[in-house]
Amino acid sequence: MDYDIKDIKLRAEGKKRILWAKQRMPVLATIGERFSKNKTLKGLKIGACLHVTTETANLMITLKCAGADVYLCASNPLSTQDDTAASLVKDYKIPVFAIHGEDNKTYYKHLKSVLDKKPNITMDDGADLVTALHKLKIDWAFYGSSEETTTGVIRLKAMANDNALKIPVLAVNDSYTKYMFDNRYGTGQSTIDGILRATNILLAGKRVVVAGYGWCGRGFAARVKGMGAHVIVTEVDPIRALEATMDGFEVMPMNIAVKTGDLFVTLTGDKSVITLKHLKAMKDGAIVANSGHFNVEIEMNKLEKAASSKKEIRENTMEYTLGKKHVYILGEGRLINLAAAEGHPAEVMDMSFANQALAAEWFYQNRGKLKPQVYKLSKKLDNEVASLKLKAMGVKFDRLTPEQKKYLNSWQEGT
Repeated sequence: MDYDIKDIKLRAEGKKRILWAKQRMPVLATIGERFSKNKTLKGLKIGACLHVTTETANLMITLKCAGADVYLCASNPLSTQDDTAASLVKDYKIPVFAIHGEDNKTYYKHLKSVLDKKPNITMDDGADLVTALHKLKIDWAFYGSSEETTTGVIRLKAMANDNALKIPVLAVNDSYTKYMFDNRYGTGQSTIDGILRATNILLAGKRVVVAGYGWCGRGFAARVKGMGAHVIVTEVDPIRALEATMDGFEVMPMNIAVKTGDLFVTLTGDKSVITLKHLKAMKDGAIVANSGHFNVEIEMNKLEKAASSKKEIRENTMEYTLGKKHVYILGEGRLINLAAAEGHPAEVMDMSFANQALAAEWFYQNRGKLKPQVYKLSKKLDNEVASLKLKAMGVKFDRLTPEQKKYLNSWQEGT
């Protein structure tokens, strides 16, 4: 079996953590039972470019049990859990091409390793695999690709608008049971986890600047406020800025926020959110982290050139000297929740990866019928995932009566 990981001897710890996550992913397990019984994906090759975590491992195992041949590479050089990769290879016979801290050349070599298998379906987190796929001549049966994150969906919609998209794509990120829970609760908690592991700072009393008030930003803002921080939001969207204001947060432009902020966190999915000019204007000792995507939200390249010196103060915390001041960058400006912590809790990834599993089934069921455009999972499947999650949590909810359904679909009844 072809694979490229750090150390196969790490598998024992990886397997223990994979099984721990499995216990907290009942929705994926329920779907997996059906998939395994029916061999829903038999004969398919699936190539995945996702964060190599214990939660992702359970998705890969589910797909393999459904009859698919699965190949996995990392969607971020710093997010790979080497023990998880080792267990997938040794215990579950799933080829993995991912090493924590791999350089850019190795990262793209690993993407190529997955595409060399000529997968029928791909799964992506950031659209790097799809972008690489578009540079190839697809001379094999290819059914579509699912996208996990906001940044990737933005890229894919841009490709579609430019008529550059050659394949059907399913925006898993746009499912309610993904972005309202994964993006909000998952990012909110795991971002704090990463920051605290990297710094061990006290959040109470800190002036925390949150760049971006989408679902990720509002999730983080709410949770860091709950820990006693004074939260400032920066936004470019007037509706979101208004929402942040009415949620009780102070809203201001970044060039004003930089003067007083203690901790800055970007959650936008865009580039140059914190520029070198912003970094130079920050007060001495300011801490900066990214929880959006990639490593472009902070102008790291310009900072590297402008700093007179840099040194590692703690693991995942780098001190940069700019004149007489110091700024601290966490996790190399990459996703702090994965660079310094373990990413989202399994309970929330349960729904996200249930959507990914259903996406693979959907592509297979609709093979040959789909156009090169961005699709969204149906409300029916979204509701199925939510219902399964509620059942697993022991929560019951009301259903519409026939009379209520008729009323909601009628235009004749008035006041």
